[in-house]
Amino acid sequence: MANFYNDFEPEDAIQLEQLSRLIYELRENRGSILESYGVADEIALLERIYTGAVPEHPAYEHYLSARILSDTRETVRAMLAECLKEIGRK
Repeated sequence: MANFYNDFEPEDAIQLEQLSRLIYELRENRGSILESYGVADEIALLERIYTGAVPEHPAYEHYLSARILSDTRETVRAMLAECLKEIGRK
């Protein structure tokens, strides 16, 4: 398998690797939170809280955490896309 970073300058490759790693960690941490409640997404967790299937505390805090992780992941993905676009312009 070819190394994805071979065609980039070292500092660009480091930045891309860091952003990619952050996206991975955000995804995995969100997944761990949701998995602990046996749900696939934040809406399903909120529904479980609303119906009383899980206690409001700490489930609601976990719901908020999952949302923040998801939103942050989308922001970092946009940053990665912009970074790739800028590197392509060099």
